[in-house]
Amino acid sequence: MERERHNARYLLVSPCRDEVEYCQETLDSVLAQSSRPALWVIVDDGSTDGTSAILDRYAARHPDVIRVVRRRDRGRRSVGPGVVDAFYAGLETVDLDHYDYLCKLDLDLRLPPDYFATLVAKMEAEPRLGTCSGKPYFVAANGELVSEAIGDEVSAGMTKFYRVACFREIGGFVREVMWDGIDCHRCRQAGWMASSWDEPALRFVHLRPMGSSDQSILEGRMRHGRGQYFMGTGLGYMAASALFRMTRRPWIVGGAAMMAGYLQSMWRRSPRYDDAAFRQYLRRFQRECLLRGKKAATGRIHSELAS
Repeated sequence: MERERHNARYLLVSPCRDEVEYCQETLDSVLAQSSRPALWVIVDDGSTDGTSAILDRYAARHPDVIRVVRRRDRGRRSVGPGVVDAFYAGLETVDLDHYDYLCKLDLDLRLPPDYFATLVAKMEAEPRLGTCSGKPYFVAANGELVSEAIGDEVSAGMTKFYRVACFREIGGFVREVMWDGIDCHRCRQAGWMASSWDEPALRFVHLRPMGSSDQSILEGRMRHGRGQYFMGTGLGYMAASALFRMTRRPWIVGGAAMMAGYLQSMWRRSPRYDDAAFRQYLRRFQRECLLRGKKAATGRIHSELAS
């Protein structure tokens, strides 16, 4: 494992709602980290299932690390903008000037013990690295660990680790469904790198499969397609992405649902992200990915930033 060059301070902010089934594993795996957070703000976004009692118990045991922020019950889970709103409700309670790094961390994860120490070391080694993460896996019905196939050019939405300077420069997270895709492209547009790595110290378990927190996995895939349309993704790139997702669980129908969500938004002429320069930058990057592959396209950008 790589070592930090100095005693860097990192802040965790965890929006959560009704995570009684998973949150204890996340709490235990964070508290077992070889490098603990300077502060962990957990935003209880109106939980009704017993999550609140668990958070209170852990906060009482670890008052030097954990702080719980309460929000009223809106009556339902709200993905996308609701998650970002809850994140900011926690972030607004702290002074970011006191921290080097910031992480938006979901409460349905099992992290390896050197996870954050490894991310900090990578940040310290590359000053243009703005956001990063490890790779998420989920446990299949047969007990097999299955990759969620997150691209190397993004940080995973459930554990976005940010350099505070980068987070501030890009203006933080957009309060829309595709916030966790827009942010990485805005990083590159602003001259920062965004990365994730599939290494033993950085492989973590997503206890709830990606996109299944609201209604169903298929609805999550449709929501992703709608989000891609909002972000500004071109039709050709979206079709290629949907075809790739058809080769992952749930076979065929997951990718088809993504494409259906995108086409539905196109048919309705739904709003798109209101930043023409960003959408132009995104389309250029996506065209290069289609022509050369994501790895080559991202590598070219990173080489330019590092030079």
